Amino acid sequence: MNWLEVSIDTSPAGLDPVSRLLEDLGITGLVIDDEGDFQNFLENNHQYWDYVDEALLDEKRGVCRITCYLSDDTDGRSQLAAIPAALTNLGQAHPEYAPLRLSSRQMADADWENNWKQFYKPMEIGERLLVIPEWEQAADESRIPLILNPGLTFGTGSHATTRLCLTALEQHIHGGEKVLDLGCGSGILSIAALRLGADRAFACDIDEKCIDVAYENAALNGVGRDRYTVRWGDVLSDRALQKEFGGEYDMVVANIVADVIMGLSPQVRPFLKTDGLFLCSGIIDDRAQEVAAKLQADGWTILSERSSEGWFSYLCQ
Repeated sequence: MNWLEVSIDTSPAGLDPVSRLLEDLGITGLVIDDEGDFQNFLENNHQYWDYVDEALLDEKRGVCRITCYLSDDTDGRSQLAAIPAALTNLGQAHPEYAPLRLSSRQMADADWENNWKQFYKPMEIGERLLVIPEWEQAADESRIPLILNPGLTFGTGSHATTRLCLTALEQHIHGGEKVLDLGCGSGILSIAALRLGADRAFACDIDEKCIDVAYENAALNGVGRDRYTVRWGDVLSDRALQKEFGGEYDMVVANIVADVIMGLSPQVRPFLKTDGLFLCSGIIDDRAQEVAAKLQADGWTILSERSSEGWFSYLCQ
């Protein structure tokens, strides 16, 4: 079946009235994009982001949107035809609901859950790794395969911050190491370390979904729970979680955001061996110097700095 995607742009005050108008026309299953909710999220979650695309900000600025999907047939087009007149009457009675802008487009039926997979292909990382999505086939016996199904969590290897970490891991993991992965997402970095020869890894993330996804990805790579532990919680404040980490790690990896890395900087050293390494990434370019200064103020020596596509990583000791 084909569909009609119908969107109405309105003011925050118009969200509820326009929603009721559509429901009175028999149109349900509405998707609400509230600019206020978006701005509140940005304001109250600074610890989880450093950069928001300007195009996304422009799209959200000053306008709320209601979206619905109608069948592209006689019934759906009849419902669509009734909307303009109803919006005109509503706008005349309540000019504060403007712009009340209606748009529609035809959409072919699609496999929404799986279409994104076409953009995720095998990737060579550094000299030794080959990251392979579970649904792809790739044969390169000269490289170590890292098989992944990222699910709904961050970590496919395609983002510059992840590639920076993978490149550093393959240069510094040679066999027998113990690795702590903070903000593990799909588990890509800790599983890569194990595939490169690390003996054991502990991974955690603030998102509870990471547990199932990381364990599933570990299983795809023949890594069992005897070598790999995954937990969820806030690495900055969860003392029980920090206690479970233990210590004597050869490397701590944190591919998160600048604020969390700066918060971790004074806390990481007790988890490391005397000569252990702290690899941090996820740092947008306009905060790179700020993070570097904080690391150095906390006593870290930056052994190497890497950058790609406006993102930075630091390897510290």
